[in-house]
Amino acid sequence: MRIRPVGAHALLLDCTAPADTPEAVADIPEAAFVEAWRAELWRRRERGDLIAVEIVPAARTVLLDGLPDPTATAEQLTRWTSAVTAAITRPNQADAKAHAPAEAHAQDHNATAEDGSGDAADVVVPVTFDGPDLPAVAEHWGVDVPAVRHRLTSTRFRVAFCGFAPGFPYLTGLPAELALPRLATPRPRVPAGSVALAGPYAGIYPGASPGGWLLVGRTDLLLFDVAADPPARLGPGTRVRMVVA
Repeated sequence: MRIRPVGAHALLLDCTAPADTPEAVADIPEAAFVEAWRAELWRRRERGDLIAVEIVPAARTVLLDGLPDPTATAEQLTRWTSAVTAAITRPNQADAKAHAPAEAHAQDHNATAEDGSGDAADVVVPVTFDGPDLPAVAEHWGVDVPAVRHRLTSTRFRVAFCGFAPGFPYLTGLPAELALPRLATPRPRVPAGSVALAGPYAGIYPGASPGGWLLVGRTDLLLFDVAADPPARLGPGTRVRMVVA
C-alpha cells in the first residue's frame, strides 16, 4: 500500500502491490485490500480516530478527502496497515469480529436492512433473468443459461465502489476466472434497473444510459434517489444477494 498526497487536504491509498510484496499477500486481489481499507477507515472515523469528510473506494485505490492534517493522517495509516493486512490474511476471524453486530442485526430484520456503517446486512435484489446477453455469458462460462442464473443467485456480492453513473454499484464476488469482456460496441441506451456483467464485476444500472456491459436481467429496485439519505441504495461495503423475481 502506497500513500500519495492529493492537493492540500486529501490522500490517495494505492492498493496495488509493489514488486517486493511477500507472495502470500501479493496473491490477494487488490479489491480485497480496497474493501479492507474502506471498512477499517469507516470504523476508525465512527470511533473518532479519523477525521475525513469523504472516504471513496475505487477499483485499486481509496481516496480520503477533507483531512485537516494529511501528514498526520498518513502516519496513522502506516500504523493501521498491519491490522488491515491481518484482516485480509485471516478473513474468517477478522470478518466474524467485524461483522458480529451486523449479523445479529440481519437476523432481526430478515437480512434486508442496512445499519448505515457500511457493514450491512444483505440487500436482496429481485431479478428477472431475461437479459439479451445471457446466452453469450453462458457461452463464455461454458455452461447453460440456468447455470448462469444459479451462479448469480448463489453468489454473495459486495459493493466494492460506485462509479460511472450516480448510484451505479460495482459488485465483487464472482471468481476471477469468470471475468467477461465488454461489448465491442456499447449500446446507446441501457434501461434503468438492468443487471449486467463486465470484467470481474456485476453491476446494476440505476438509470437509463449508454453502456457496454453484458445484460443478464433487470430489477425494479430503486437504486438512486436524490431525496433519500444516502441517495445511493447500494453504497460501498453493502452486501448484495440476487434472487429470482
